[in-house]
Amino acid sequence: AALRAVEIGADVLIKATKVDGVYDSDPMINPDAVRFDHLTYIETLNRRLEVMDSTAITLCMDNQLPILVLNFWDKDALHQALLGNPIGTLVAE
Repeated sequence: AALRAVEIGADVLIKATKVDGVYDSDPMINPDAVRFDHLTYIETLNRRLEVMDSTAITLCMDNQLPILVLNFWDKDALHQALLGNPIGTLVAE
């Protein structure tokens, strides 16, 4: 997905998942997991957060392609993202 997004010149890569963003641990297992509103690519790589594989994150970083992680099951999430409202986790500079 990251490669295709770069190839087509996308403004953002939207990754829809089963949770509403990137957490410091699995929120399905750890009820005390903390969600991040924003992370840099380097923070994501250094913390080894399971956003996507490191090659894809590095490709996005090298091409300054932000990654927006949001909940696939939230029927309003994509709409809110398109309106520019804060939702999920943004991985960028």
